[in-house]
Amino acid sequence: MQLVECVPNFSEGRRPEVVAAIRDAAAAVPGVTVLDLHADATHNRMVLTFVGGPDAVVEAAFRCVQQAARLIDMTEQQGEHPRIGATDVIPFVPVSGIDMDACVALANRLGERIGSELQIPVYLYSRAARRPERVRLPDVRRGQFEGLREAIETDADLAPDFGPARMGTAGATAVGARPFLVAYNVNLGTSDLSLAKRIAKGIRESSGGLKAVQALGMATDDPGVVQVSMNLLDTSVTPMHVVYETVRDQAAEAGVEVIESELVGLLPLDALVSTARAYIKAGQLESSQIVEARLLQSLGTAEPPPNA
Repeated sequence: MQLVECVPNFSEGRRPEVVAAIRDAAAAVPGVTVLDLHADATHNRMVLTFVGGPDAVVEAAFRCVQQAARLIDMTEQQGEHPRIGATDVIPFVPVSGIDMDACVALANRLGERIGSELQIPVYLYSRAARRPERVRLPDVRRGQFEGLREAIETDADLAPDFGPARMGTAGATAVGARPFLVAYNVNLGTSDLSLAKRIAKGIRESSGGLKAVQALGMATDDPGVVQVSMNLLDTSVTPMHVVYETVRDQAAEAGVEVIESELVGLLPLDALVSTARAYIKAGQLESSQIVEARLLQSLGTAEPPPNA
């Protein structure tokens, strides 16, 4: 059975009715299962996770974009998280019975439809990128909505892959294909936002830090807490516990403690197993030893779990 995960991010985390409308747009598509919804008021951002067959997932993503364009006005939107549009980013992730090339094709198919039917500029990123400078999402987002809105009509380098070279109130959207990503934040017990930004700069790969890690320093709704907000692009390269310990140790050098860490959305089982294996020093611990994973396999609802 072909199964694709889609994890669209929307520039809304404060209005419950808008969050619900976008979620319901995906849930109404036959063959789609909504797995998770995470909405954050400070970041003013919503992350939706759903799975299904390729055709169903593309249809659900399109309906979500349509709802977001109708309900979110980017000329009024504000929040901590970088963004270029009401639907900021839509990644397709191969889960089972489908490969990355097929997900790239889905990204192109959805991007063309968004551009032509909704007149929203679309930039292909990650594995679907057609230009090397659009592989990294932070590069696509450079300037954010406000900067891109001003430049898109005059800068040929910013011409979208699909849709018009102009932006309305829905902004622009990045559509791509990628492996599983872990959105992971570490909260620090300080009001010093500059510390969070220094740590983020030090650990992200683009600044010479940890491989496959993107990071930003952000404020939170608690004035005494700042956050190192991260995307872990490949936890087999840099596991979660390595990221946590690096942030913790750098904060400790400044006399600051970690309050907590948090996940945004879901993570693959082997990412968790690799961290558990490191902390309990279980050299032979593998995903196939997890009871629930073995049960799903025995019931025929999942492929054999990979060895982490």
